[in-house]
Amino acid sequence: MSKLDQYLQASTRDSTRRSYQSAIQHFEIEWGGFLPSTADSVARYLADHAEKLSINTLRHRLAALAQWHIDQGFPDPTKASVVRKVFRGIQTLHPIQEKRAKPFQIGQLKEVVDWLDQAIEQARNAGCHGDELRLTRNKAMLLLGFWRGFRGDELTRLYVEHVEIVPHEGMICYFPQTKGDRNLKGTHFKAPMLSHLCPVSAYLDWIEMSGLTQGAAFRAINRWGHLSQHGLHADSFIPLLRSLFTDAGVNSPTLYSGHSLRRGFANWASASGWNLKMLMEYVGWKDIHSALRYIDHPDSFSQQQIERSLAHEGHLLLPLVEYTQGK
Repeated sequence: MSKLDQYLQASTRDSTRRSYQSAIQHFEIEWGGFLPSTADSVARYLADHAEKLSINTLRHRLAALAQWHIDQGFPDPTKASVVRKVFRGIQTLHPIQEKRAKPFQIGQLKEVVDWLDQAIEQARNAGCHGDELRLTRNKAMLLLGFWRGFRGDELTRLYVEHVEIVPHEGMICYFPQTKGDRNLKGTHFKAPMLSHLCPVSAYLDWIEMSGLTQGAAFRAINRWGHLSQHGLHADSFIPLLRSLFTDAGVNSPTLYSGHSLRRGFANWASASGWNLKMLMEYVGWKDIHSALRYIDHPDSFSQQQIERSLAHEGHLLLPLVEYTQGK
């Protein structure tokens, strides 16, 4: 591979490149479309899959087709009026309700960490090094994921050499590329050292036990306690999280996903008095709408607000009622 090809390949994340290749294969091989394509062909492709694929999947397929045409120097057919109208019609006839990850609450965090501490001690006493490693890794991922509001894919992309420990203060996690980093400047996230449920001490325990000095911080561990040479795959995080919650006795573990830790932290921070600006700066949100999607209002049905208003109105009306009855 030439240097030019290396730089071109590095411009796109591996996961994005793989998903785009899969989308193009589906259009060209499985559906039988021709490339370069026409706008009418793309519109028919959308119509044929409107009842089979979700809106987000169709949107992704359009993005892949658009990128293929741009890369090959052809006009982008996905921007044509007929394609836009068909996509809008699919949204109208097949509306979807957005699914949100169940937030992992601070009380649950404490319960799971307590369970992990006991399980780690039992594994150590039994001489089960592989289990002790796995549990220690999971504790570090859980606490760092919650207190930093990390998604699963961010935890799996953290590198040891990109973590700086600041004694008595916390740790700094550097990511060369993040979802919101359009200019590829890299982003630093600070995680605090805490008196309990501490992400820093949990991470240091994991690094000391694993002996890692570089490369992916969180890796797969086989039954003999040997670490993989590569980091955990992003798709493995949700099964790992749900398995941990199942073992720790968390109710309905399948309701949690890779965004549950972030939603849990956002709800905790909001309930603890953090304003929206402070929360956005800490988590790294650039868009206020993205931030609001993660926060559940404590009075979600506005019941308390309405009851207070009713009580206030009743207090004002009482003198009038008494005056009318007196007459």
